[in-house]
Amino acid sequence: MTYIVLLAFVLIIGSLVSALVFMVRDRGRSKRTVYALALRVGLSLTLFLLLMLSYRMGWITGRLLQ
Repeated sequence: MTYIVLLAFVLIIGSLVSALVFMVRDRGRSKRTVYALALRVGLSLTLFLLLMLSYRMGWITGRLLQ
């Protein structure tokens, strides 16, 4: 589960960086920035739902210190 969360964070940050690059490079003339930010929102929502499902199924616990 840890690797899945880390991979999701890397993909989210990568999408955010690509949106920044598209924004600077295209200067608002294309919709690539919007698509990259929409992808970031989708990835973030998917990660949130996956974490909630994992907690509900008992795959992860809410305790930080055991």
